[in-house]
Amino acid sequence: MSSFKNFKKSALILALATTLAACGDNDSNEPDQVVAPTPAPTATSYEFNVTVSNLTAGQPFSPVAVIAHHEGTLWQIGSPSSVALETMAEGGDNSQLLTFENGIANASSEGPVGPGANTTITITTDTLEVLKLSLATMMVNTNDGFTGLSAVDVSTLAVGESIMRTTVAYDAGTEANTEAAGTLPGPVDGGEGFNEARDDVDFVARHPGVVTNEDGLSSSVLSPEHKFDNPLAKVVITRTQ
Repeated sequence: MSSFKNFKKSALILALATTLAACGDNDSNEPDQVVAPTPAPTATSYEFNVTVSNLTAGQPFSPVAVIAHHEGTLWQIGSPSSVALETMAEGGDNSQLLTFENGIANASSEGPVGPGANTTITITTDTLEVLKLSLATMMVNTNDGFTGLSAVDVSTLAVGESIMRTTVAYDAGTEANTEAAGTLPGPVDGGEGFNEARDDVDFVARHPGVVTNEDGLSSSVLSPEHKFDNPLAKVVITRTQ
């Protein structure tokens, strides 16, 4: 009997010790605080709509390339064209131009832009710091004529704000302006596009315009409707996000 009493006494002491240990040293009556997990940072993006309107009477534009970048230019007056610019200006293929080495984002219109028509290209970047937009497109009824904008600063545009620019005609200087059959890739001729041989002045300049077959160049496939005056295009850049 004595052993049984001692066993009950020991069990009572053990239970009391366990209860006290569970209470611990915390004599606060406040409930434990639950710490919420820190939310992951949300990605920030900036979006621009670039609307290009063709102001010419008879010069379709090739698909328009738009490039976002911090530094550099797609072309420079008086300097040779890059191969990427030459390829676009002679044949309308902008795929190389879209890989501009200083580019941080790029976009292209889905197709050509006819005379009097317009297109809107959306481009998205993850930074506004020193942000510039450039664009370029070929006048496809020419040998190597193109138009566009180089390094337009859009870093200070607020959401909903727009800037408007007009463009002029440039000559890539890589192909002679013969206007001859088989040398123009546009609908008036359906001739050759890019040719790696350079048989012109080999530097970018303002385009002198086309001559046409009614102006004395009998070998030309161009007519007066294919002439153009500056400006060639109206460009509206709007920050949408």
